[in-house]
Amino acid sequence: MSPPSASPHIDRLRRSALRKSVWIGCGVAVVVVLIVASVVLGAREVSFSDVVSALQGSHDSIGEAAVAKRIPRTVLALLVGAALAMSGTVMQGVTRNPLADPGLLGVSSGASLAVVIGICFFGLAQPMSFMAVAIVGAALAAVFVYAIGSIGRSGATPLRLALAGAATSAAFISLTSAIMLPRVDLLRTFQFWIIGGVGGADWESIGAVLPLLGIGALVCILCARSLNSLALGDSLAVGLGVRVGRARLVSSLGAVILCGAATAVAGPIGFVGLVIPHLCRLLVGPDHRWLLPFSAIVGAALLLASDVLGRIVARPEEIEVGIVVALLGAPFFIWIVRRQKVREL
Repeated sequence: MSPPSASPHIDRLRRSALRKSVWIGCGVAVVVVLIVASVVLGAREVSFSDVVSALQGSHDSIGEAAVAKRIPRTVLALLVGAALAMSGTVMQGVTRNPLADPGLLGVSSGASLAVVIGICFFGLAQPMSFMAVAIVGAALAAVFVYAIGSIGRSGATPLRLALAGAATSAAFISLTSAIMLPRVDLLRTFQFWIIGGVGGADWESIGAVLPLLGIGALVCILCARSLNSLALGDSLAVGLGVRVGRARLVSSLGAVILCGAATAVAGPIGFVGLVIPHLCRLLVGPDHRWLLPFSAIVGAALLLASDVLGRIVARPEEIEVGIVVALLGAPFFIWIVRRQKVREL
């Protein structure tokens, strides 16, 4: 007598896990291709020998020097894209708000304002001090926006949070400009950073931001199960043994660390944390144990592809990656708003 076959439920779980694994593998393959493209393509054409020589440490020719400059730029784009995508995924999970995003909720602009204040009024000059100030600014902005969006009987609806975040972001950007405009030397130094870009990447800044991004990512990954429970609603989450307040606080802390550190090193880059979670949910589902790592991969791919595109379309000049991502993300944001049919109650 043959043994009984596996239940249909187990078969579905296996097929689902296989499908998700395939998507993650495809994402990794796309990232590898984009890494090669980022090193090879740019304002100046380079040969294969230039790439090989630069990887071996030679910077004698112009082509080798160009490749050597693109390598840290590529690494930074990968790190920042992954960080912003994971941050947006966690923010959407914590607030159960499909419009949650570090840029839209004012978190990125809060981090930018804090960095500019630190530089102008406190003379900050070290990368680690930028990171610390940016994280504090991002945290304060997140608390402020959520408090404003929660005013009223209906609480923090998606539309209210989006409006509060947009208004706060505009105010923070205006304050940042007001502080920088009288200081010509500072404005020239940070005019591209305010737009958002990875063109000024160097190994010192990458070394400074990498530990913080690692800590933030680890916190978010460890909160994946709690985020799955929060998606069911607070009452069911409590019934499953989740401490809702602590889960939200810890998850938000991880998201704020990722957003603040990424903003400090690359400037405020919007829409990555908004677009990527929605796209990834369509492919691997809402389980944050799969969604978070896949969002990191796809976010890294999006930012790196945007950086490469910005270098190609405007040769011999460049378009900052923040502008390219905004052009790609704005139509998607409009589609999300129409699809969710959010309205103020």
